[in-house]
Parts: sequence; C-alpha cells; structure tokens
Amino acid sequence: MSPSLPLLVVATRNSHKTAEIRTMLHGQWEVKDLSDFPTAPAVDETGVTFTENATLKAISASRCIPGIILADDSGLEVDILGGRPGVWSSSFGGEEGNHELNNKHMIAELAKAGVSAGDKPSARFKCVMILAKEGKVLAEFAGCVEGSMLTELTGSGGFGYDPLFVPEGYEMSFAELPMEVKNSMSHRGRALAQVIEWMKAQVN
Repeated sequence: MSPSLPLLVVATRNSHKTAEIRTMLHGQWEVKDLSDFPTAPAVDETGVTFTENATLKAISASRCIPGIILADDSGLEVDILGGRPGVWSSSFGGEEGNHELNNKHMIAELAKAGVSAGDKPSARFKCVMILAKEGKVLAEFAGCVEGSMLTELTGSGGFGYDPLFVPEGYEMSFAELPMEVKNSMSHRGRALAQVIEWMKAQVN
C-alpha cells in the first residue's frame, strides 16, 4: 500500500476487526493493528466505564506507535442487574473471554433477580471508540443498541451474549438474525460508522 496514505492503527490483535475497518475505509487509509507492533505494551483495563478503558488503550498505544490510534471498549448492560456486567462483560462468568461461562452466569443472575421465561428485562449493548495520537485523545464516538434479555440460549450465530439478546423491534436474538442484519444495527457498527465519517473528513 502507498506510503503516502495516512496511517490508522487499531489497538487490537483481532485480525477480523482490523480487516473490517480496513474494508470500510475503502483504501483511503493504511490500516494496521497491534500485531504489526509486537513491542506495544499490554494495558490493564482498570477503568470503570467503557470510555475510560477505551481511552487507556488508545493513549497507551499512541505513545509508542505513530499515526492515529483507534481503540474500543464495549459490553452489555442489563437494567435489572443494576447495569451489570458492563465493562466486565467479557469476564462475567469468572474467566476472561469464556462465552459459555458468561452466558451461564448471566442466566443464573437473571433467575436470581426473579426473571422468568417470557419476561423481557431491558438491556443494551454499548460501544465506545476513541481516536488518539501522540498521547492525546482526538475524538470519541459511541454506539448503542437497545433490546431485552432471554432466559435461555437461542440461535447458533454470533458470539458472546448474542444468543441471549433480542434487539429492539425484533423477535429473534442476535444469534438467530443474519450477520448482515446484526451488523447493520450493532453497537460496534454504529460507533464505527461515526469513526469512518470522521476519518473520511480528515482525508477530504
């Protein structure tokens, strides 16, 4: 790719996420991620909000990597659980990134809160994306999708809490809906659309 293109580094080692962002930027930016910078330090996500954690990751990477850094943090908020799991969504079940344990724990916590089959406790997925450069935040964007929780797993698609979350206006869970439908309304997709508009404006 031409070296004259501005550089965007995604603060992730998730190649799928990086490829998605690269595609959506239509070749106007050179997109890399942390796998291209193996010496980039790991970041302890000690924040208590999505914004705090995304900012920690963006600022850390921007201090040792040139160009603009994009970092995100996201999760599920269930009202009847007082907004949990929130920033601890990926470790709710006790093991970081274990979707099966997270979902089992979610079902148990909903039952403990008095939720029965057929109830539709309100919830939402949230995502915050931060752009930073040279240790300073350039912009912040947020995406959210409202919905409700199920008390049993439905569908085999998606990942994370998708089999337990029904987006507003639909009867099927994220795990049952076609991926293109989910992506068209997802919290991450909505935040990324705003990032892309900002990025395009920097080129034009």
